[in-house]
Amino acid sequence: MMNLEELNKKYLPLTPEERIREIYKDFNKVLFTSSFGTTAIYLLHIFHKVKPEEKVYFLDTTYHFNETITYKEELSKLWNLNVVDIKPEDWKNKFTQDDKTWSTDPDLCCSINKVEPMDKIKADFEVWVSGLMASQNTHRENLKVFEQKEGIIKFYPIIDKTEEDTKQYIKENSLPEHPLLAQGFHSVGCVHCTVAGHGRTGRWSNKSKTECGLHT
Repeated sequence: MMNLEELNKKYLPLTPEERIREIYKDFNKVLFTSSFGTTAIYLLHIFHKVKPEEKVYFLDTTYHFNETITYKEELSKLWNLNVVDIKPEDWKNKFTQDDKTWSTDPDLCCSINKVEPMDKIKADFEVWVSGLMASQNTHRENLKVFEQKEGIIKFYPIIDKTEEDTKQYIKENSLPEHPLLAQGFHSVGCVHCTVAGHGRTGRWSNKSKTECGLHT
């Protein structure tokens, strides 16, 4: 298997679709996660073209907007997606509900409802595909197509694309948009920690937090 430097050198000149086609030549166990957020359809559509039977893992934190769940169901039906819901432990999730942990310790809330459930499954895979883009925040701006993170290779096939690129792609392919986009939500996470805003400015508004912990 190639090392990270070789992988980045090989994949950087490729388009997102070419990168996704190539990943199945270099790896056997591919983990593809999607938030079904405002830009998620870009990567979902490419995977649907390249490998329509691929499982799509969705972190069901129990705190998603109803519009996100509806959008997930719409796309699942439209493309016959094989969506697998990943959920936190019931008692821990209930603790965060009763405690309203998102308001006092959002890092702990994300750890319980996002990071821990993902940690339980990622050991079964060689590479984890995610739709991060370098333009989204300062943490992501220095990421390459591949990085090694906590025992797994992370693969970002659209890392060098922008929000404008995703809008153009969605328009050109006549893809259904996330219903909250029309209400000014350019990035959508959990209900309690998301407000309308450009880019990711609506995520954890008025807090120093910019990431849920899955990619840091």
